[in-house]
Amino acid sequence: MAIQFFDEDSGFKLKDKNLHKKWLKEIAAKEGYQIGELTYIFCTDEYLFNINVEYLNHDTYTDIITFDNSEDEEMIEGDIFISIDRVKENAIKEDIEFYKELHRVMSHGVLHLMGYKDKSLEDIKMMREMEDQSISLYKNI
Repeated sequence: MAIQFFDEDSGFKLKDKNLHKKWLKEIAAKEGYQIGELTYIFCTDEYLFNINVEYLNHDTYTDIITFDNSEDEEMIEGDIFISIDRVKENAIKEDIEFYKELHRVMSHGVLHLMGYKDKSLEDIKMMREMEDQSISLYKNI
């Protein structure tokens, strides 16, 4: 079981990596999952935009792209790309602290790997509730 954090041209260094690993495992365990190989790649808007175009044929900027590598239904494995530029911009726009927005996006990726969707209004509402629960878990670790 390994959770890894990498930077790809963003210059971002995640604080308290071990605490974040514990938190992510807690999110998964709460839903009956374990984490196998999970990789977070913190990157720039342009880096993530290029991934969006190349792999998903989406010509848009986004804050996160999640690739599911899971083979076992109870084991979460994947690569989660997060635009630090977009997280910073969203935090300013929503008037919240950077790390709260980062935690929302980080949990969003794990929730996707557990099967939560965000296409319909009902799915989005459930995803937001789960993100809020996940952020609360971080505060209690």
